[in-house]
Amino acid sequence: MKIKIFDESHEKDLEEAINNFVKEKQVEIIDIKFSVAASLYGEEQIYCFSALLMYK
Repeated sequence: MKIKIFDESHEKDLEEAINNFVKEKQVEIIDIKFSVAASLYGEEQIYCFSALLMYK
């Protein structure tokens, strides 16, 4: 088993990154752990969408 970590600022970018990885590597997905974090920088709200992909 191997892992790959993805980290993007938009959920659609995260989705695209995972789909591209799976398509290019032709991997068998075991599990995906998903996380969202939000913070404030001044008046700007910043999001971080991340996923840990376990695969063979």
